[in-house]
Amino acid sequence: MAITYEWRGDFDDSSLDELHADGFGSPVTRTDWRARLERHSLGWVCAWEEGSLIGFVNVVWDGGAHAFILDTVVARHLRSRGVGAALVAAAANEARAAKCEWLHVDFEEHLRSFYVDACGFRETPAGLIAL
Repeated sequence: MAITYEWRGDFDDSSLDELHADGFGSPVTRTDWRARLERHSLGWVCAWEEGSLIGFVNVVWDGGAHAFILDTVVARHLRSRGVGAALVAAAANEARAAKCEWLHVDFEEHLRSFYVDACGFRETPAGLIAL
């Protein structure tokens, strides 16, 4: 089965809610994803298999040189098959095409291998304030 990747793909909110619930192990919420993404994002990448949304990553930005990826998620049954790395690669290509100079990501320790080894991010010092 072929997986396709689409920049600024046309999804419905309920499909993305269900994917997030599956991928992050949380309850299904009702989020107005379209409004949120249109307001804050440079774009997003959707991964599709047989018409089903099976992966997603959001690319937010500062309107200039810096882009940030958020909400990288792949359906649980398709993990460890390169879908997440392909989503991030597509996000990087589109951020580059938009003339961004940097693509940032924050991640929890258990995701270090994915972001550093599989996706090619390098580690940098950073700071965080819990609000």
